[in-house]
Amino acid sequence: MSRKSDNGSSKASNKSPDVLLTELRVQIEKLDDQILDIINERAKVAAQIGKIKLEQGTEVFVPAREEEVITRLVGRNKGPLSETTIRAIYREIISGSRALQKVIKVAFLGPEYSFSHLAAIERFGQSIEFAQVASISAVFEEVARRHVDYGVVPLENSTDGRITDTLEMFTRMPQIKICGEVRLRIHHNLLANCTQPEIRRVYSKPQALAQCRNWLSKNLPNASLHPVNSTADAARLVQMEPTCAAVASRQAAVRYGIKILFADIEDHPNNETRFAVIGPQDVAKTGHDKTAIMFKVAHSPGSLVDALMLFKQNKINLTWIESFPARSEKQEYIFFVDFEGHTDDRKVKTTLNALQAQCESMTILGSFPAATLAED
Repeated sequence: MSRKSDNGSSKASNKSPDVLLTELRVQIEKLDDQILDIINERAKVAAQIGKIKLEQGTEVFVPAREEEVITRLVGRNKGPLSETTIRAIYREIISGSRALQKVIKVAFLGPEYSFSHLAAIERFGQSIEFAQVASISAVFEEVARRHVDYGVVPLENSTDGRITDTLEMFTRMPQIKICGEVRLRIHHNLLANCTQPEIRRVYSKPQALAQCRNWLSKNLPNASLHPVNSTADAARLVQMEPTCAAVASRQAAVRYGIKILFADIEDHPNNETRFAVIGPQDVAKTGHDKTAIMFKVAHSPGSLVDALMLFKQNKINLTWIESFPARSEKQEYIFFVDFEGHTDDRKVKTTLNALQAQCESMTILGSFPAATLAED
């Protein structure tokens, strides 16, 4: 047996690299054919599920189920493909299968290849209809009027904290639900079609310029900084001005055909923005959920402490808290909180009932699957 094995190894080792390459490519083609057939078989089953959903009048986009599918597959993955790659592949498979049931429409703060757009792609995949709008308030309006199925809005970032426009819209439209979140690692790149010494102006969104402040002052001390509406707008300006640069995503560089002079120029490596997926309905429990609420307490000493103490008493972990000025004559605040757990959990129900009785007002913004951090 060993002699035959040695002979087989000897024959294989005698093959030229070109012959081996050809044989491996044939293997790849056969595997690709099998993968394609299986993906289409999966899509046919998904279409049958969609038909049942249509008959039952249930939603096509079910975040809890989609997260369950991907989490199970990530758990089974033994490599060599990474978790990030598996998630990206199945995001698009699920997106394409979902489109066989219904092409959902998603509004985002444009233009294309802004970070809000990238967050929408991260959550929904490419097989949807994107609706680009000019403001965060417009995203909420499109969802409220049912012009779109869902919207994606920035909620907070690791540099500047809360996104004020988003919080204000929740106070104005409390009927809108948070049905998902996207955590996006933000990498900024310096894009230009000229050399570094030739750069005279740098364009980007104010937050992006702030997140790269130290790098820009050290490496482009003579260039002036100019805020624009989005990082994608900044990239478009580079096409028109030969001595300007943009701070933007690598996807924007590809889209607009601009060179990346320097990658990952953000001052802090853990730069992250969290986005909320907003829509009209509640989301089922997954077992790895978060719940977001907003509430207002009496303007008296200790009232906020008393409200937050309820979470401690019921052993619920808070993951985010922000204050926002209430639009009233008094100097009052609305508090935004999210925490671990789903509204269907017993201890969450107990806590929210007690909080409702203690607060002047309280609104449940939604329960949703907790997101893993994704790279842009």
